[in-house]
Amino acid sequence: MSNISTNKISIVKPTLIIFSLAFVALIVFLNFRSQLKPGEELISSDSHFPQNYKIVTPTIPTSLDFCGEEVPLYNFEVYERLDREFIVNTYWHSLTILTLKRANRWFPVIEPILKANNIPDDFKYLCVTESTLLNLTSPANAVGFWQFLKGSGKEYGLEINDLVDERYSVEKSTEAACKYLQTAYNKYGNWTMAAASYNMGMNGTDEQLTRQKTKNYYNLVLGEETSRYVFRVLATKIMMNSPKDYGFDIKEEELYPPFETTEIVVDSSVASWADFAIKRGINYKILKLYNPWLRENYLTNKQKKQYVIQLPVKGGIEVIPEVM
Repeated sequence: MSNISTNKISIVKPTLIIFSLAFVALIVFLNFRSQLKPGEELISSDSHFPQNYKIVTPTIPTSLDFCGEEVPLYNFEVYERLDREFIVNTYWHSLTILTLKRANRWFPVIEPILKANNIPDDFKYLCVTESTLLNLTSPANAVGFWQFLKGSGKEYGLEINDLVDERYSVEKSTEAACKYLQTAYNKYGNWTMAAASYNMGMNGTDEQLTRQKTKNYYNLVLGEETSRYVFRVLATKIMMNSPKDYGFDIKEEELYPPFETTEIVVDSSVASWADFAIKRGINYKILKLYNPWLRENYLTNKQKKQYVIQLPVKGGIEVIPEVM
């Protein structure tokens, strides 16, 4: 009997102590919680989001224009199309970072050409949308920064053959794009439709405008690619203008520098571009890097046409030695 009583007492005392401590802890917790501001986290943000990384919906500006033309964000369907492109591009980190770096090299080349041809500066973002500022070849065989097909490239003044393909020249293809865009603007009367037609062609654009009895891009029922196209350009414009607002913190020294070049005019045949490069203190690879429109390692130039060859300025690039 006494043994049982003693055991009960030995069990009750620790239980009372634990209960008392738990009660005190509860009071402290409730008191702390009552002092928190509305929406304040009980646990630090670092515990929830490693390296302070949170996945959020990117902020869309309350008003937006393309080439000075209003984007009707008051329309829910227009807003949601733009929202989609903001989300896709904000979280396509690797591509966006590389594009921002390349822009520092190539926008100084593209911008003055657009300006000289009276094409709005916003169209440099169309170029980004087309190619991410790379000389790509699409599955449909569209080529270069501005993604010209062979036929349309020739139509707008580009030389395209086995030896020379000016679709790969940023300067020449930008000039050709300006010609197209000015023609499209004269036809449709606004830059938004000119941009849409760049994606689906003027014939396709004309067909849809006639079929749907509208002249407004935002009122057209289109295939997914063209339906998204202008919105991709818009999202690219906003993000590249304010990259830090969307989480892209790139230091100035991390941007790719513009090429510093000098020019030489060639008006005769060239038996070997490799020999041509070596005589000028570089190699064939560097020559191609600065002149990607040269498609063979030689040039037959019976008509004595003048070609402008870009070379790095002296000391502008370090040549890797043949033997290391």
